[in-house]
Amino acid sequence: MTSHIPKRPHTAALGGLFAMAAGIGIGRFIYTPILPPMIEALGLSKSAAGLIASANFFGYLCGALLATTARLPGSRRTWLLAALLTSALSTAAMGFATSLPSFLTFRFAGGLASAWVLILASALVLEHLAHAGRTGLAALHFSGVGIGITASAIAVAALLAAGHPWPTLWFGGGALSLAATLAVWPLIPNPPTPPPPPGQRAPAPPTPALRRMIAAYGLFGFGYVITATFLVAIVRTTPEIRPLEPAIWVIVGLSAAPSVAFWAWLARWRGIPAAFALASLVAAAGVLASVAWPSTPGIILAAILTGGTFMGQVALGLMRARELTTGDPSRAIALLTGSFGLGQIIGPIFAGAAYDHFGNFFVASVTAAAVLVIAAILARR
Repeated sequence: MTSHIPKRPHTAALGGLFAMAAGIGIGRFIYTPILPPMIEALGLSKSAAGLIASANFFGYLCGALLATTARLPGSRRTWLLAALLTSALSTAAMGFATSLPSFLTFRFAGGLASAWVLILASALVLEHLAHAGRTGLAALHFSGVGIGITASAIAVAALLAAGHPWPTLWFGGGALSLAATLAVWPLIPNPPTPPPPPGQRAPAPPTPALRRMIAAYGLFGFGYVITATFLVAIVRTTPEIRPLEPAIWVIVGLSAAPSVAFWAWLARWRGIPAAFALASLVAAAGVLASVAWPSTPGIILAAILTGGTFMGQVALGLMRARELTTGDPSRAIALLTGSFGLGQIIGPIFAGAAYDHFGNFFVASVTAAAVLVIAAILARR
């Protein structure tokens, strides 16, 4: 079935942009700006907040692991649209949640859906661009995450300024995600699922290079997620910089949107492993700035470095998976996504427990920065 294959590569990349904005930029990251008013209204501890975040990442891990073995009947595009719809509905459903188990359930469902969005959208779009000889357009696809973060952050800030309670913030996020999903429908490609190579029934095991990338990707997941989850909470609990709360997540999104193009350019010049290693070191500096420099310049620098690296690293990892595989890259992408998800599960739980013990995010953030340095060393090898 090829009726939905766009004639122009940039149309596929634009479809990927909307998919990534809905499933990742909104579906996964809208929790960060909504978290502070939720904590304030519900009296959540940082440990509970970290557990809710980790439920989303556990769903993300389960979705990635399922994608490594599942043989999907029918169209991959249909499964992508179903995952996008699940992401939008689970986001809106958070506004109806009244207990910790319901928060965990809805965020788990959203995480599972977002993993499938990332894997299927990236596989479809990167495959289409590779066949068209336009791999440079991958930056447009991945920029959707930053655009989704920015749009949802602006929506959350506007709703808060208008005096709306935290459930309305989730309803607004679900509506935004659904609107982006509708935009995906006519744009995303729908190529036939490629058959396995002749004489090869089972997927080949990961190569040593891919195994190193998988390990570095997992460490990156742990290293970035603490700041990505609690940055707005750090701003709210620091009196000197609390006025920046409405803007800080917007800065992250604006920094993320163009960052993929920069890191992809650097990867073409120096290679993906070197670009990923440098991005890890820059991210480590941003993580440290969030707690070591509690001032307006420090927190803005943390937001810029966090936003300017994490999506570039995600893109570099998935591009490397595509580079190291032949045929359908879904399994390699899923392996990286699973490793990434495992790191993300551990990070918020560790950070929440460390905050409740020490009363701040300093220990958790320093640990995260050290892990990112290890990821850089491993990727560079």
